[in-house]
Amino acid sequence: MKKHSKLHEINRVLESKTKRNTVSSNPKEDEVIERFKQENIKEGIRVFVAGGSRSGNDEIYAHEAYQLGKKIVEMDFKLDFGLSNSGIMGAVARGVLDGWEEHNSSQEGCPIQGITTEKYFSLYPNDDELIQKMEIVVTQSLEERKQKLLNADFVVFAPGGVGTLDELAYDCVAMQDGMLPMKPFIIYNINGYFHHLLEFLKFIAHEGFADPIPFIVVDNAEELEIAFRLLKIRCDKACSGEEAYVNSRQLVYELPYFIKQKQNLNMSVENCFKHIDMFLNKGSEEDRTFMQNEIETAYLEHEISKMYDRLAQTGRDTGIVSEKLTNLKSRRRKMF
Repeated sequence: MKKHSKLHEINRVLESKTKRNTVSSNPKEDEVIERFKQENIKEGIRVFVAGGSRSGNDEIYAHEAYQLGKKIVEMDFKLDFGLSNSGIMGAVARGVLDGWEEHNSSQEGCPIQGITTEKYFSLYPNDDELIQKMEIVVTQSLEERKQKLLNADFVVFAPGGVGTLDELAYDCVAMQDGMLPMKPFIIYNINGYFHHLLEFLKFIAHEGFADPIPFIVVDNAEELEIAFRLLKIRCDKACSGEEAYVNSRQLVYELPYFIKQKQNLNMSVENCFKHIDMFLNKGSEEDRTFMQNEIETAYLEHEISKMYDRLAQTGRDTGIVSEKLTNLKSRRRKMF
C-alpha cells in the first residue's frame, strides 16, 4: 500500500521556508501554507513517537510502549512514526491499531502514518500484515523524513538506541536554532531509562552550551495520560514557537499538581483544569495566592522526590563502578 503523501507539494513549500525569520513574498506559497494548516487542523492532533526498533532486555519496555499506543487512540490522537514492525515502535503501532479497532471500527481512515525513505521501505516484505494497515509516506531523503515527522503537533520519545538519540538531538538542535517550530516534548521514562540522558542534558545547559529544554518527563502510563490530556486542552496549532516554549515550561511546572490531584482525590484533568481556572482567573486575591501555593508545593514535592531518586541512582552507579573496578584489578593481578 505504498503511497506518496497527498501533501507532497505543500511539504515541499514548507521545507523551503524553514529558515528563521524568512517571510514569503509569494502569495501562492502563502496560500499553499494556509491550506496545509487548515488540512492539518481537520486531521486533528497528531503525535510523533520515536523509539527503538528493538524491544530491550526487559519486557516492561514493549508492554508500556503498547499501552502508549492505546493511550494515543483513547485521546483521539493519531500516530506519526518512522515506520517499523518490530521493537518498541512495532509495539506502539500495534497498540494504536488494536485501540482503533476496539473503539473506532466503524470509522474510515487510518490512525497511523508511517514515514520512511525508499531504501528503508524496500527492506519490509510486501505482505507484512502490520505495515499493510498503515498509511505510508515515502520521502526522498532522511532529512525530508525528519521534517515530515515534525509536522506532528507534539513529540514522544520512548526507549530506543542510537537512532532514537539521533532523532532527539536533531529535533533539539533544529528547534533551538529556529529551523523548525518548537514542539512540546514528552520523555516517556519507562523504568528510568532516560535518567542518565536527562542528567547530561541538564549538565549541558548548566555549563552554558545550550538553553534548558522543557521536557515533559513522565514515568508511567498514568502520568502519560495526564500529560496527554493537558496537551489536548492546551494544544494550539496556530501558536508561535515562543508561545509553545512558554506553554511547555508552564505544563512542566503544573504537571505535578495535576498528578497529585489525580492520585489523592481521583480528580480528572479536565475538572482539575477548571478548578485551577476558577481560583486563578475568577477568584479573589486570597484564592489566587492559595492556588499558586498549592501548585508550587506540588512542584517542590515532586522535585524533592526526584532528587531522592537521583541520589539512589547515584548509589547504584557507584556500586556498578566499584564492581567493575574490582574486576579490572583482579584481571591485572592475574597478569603477574
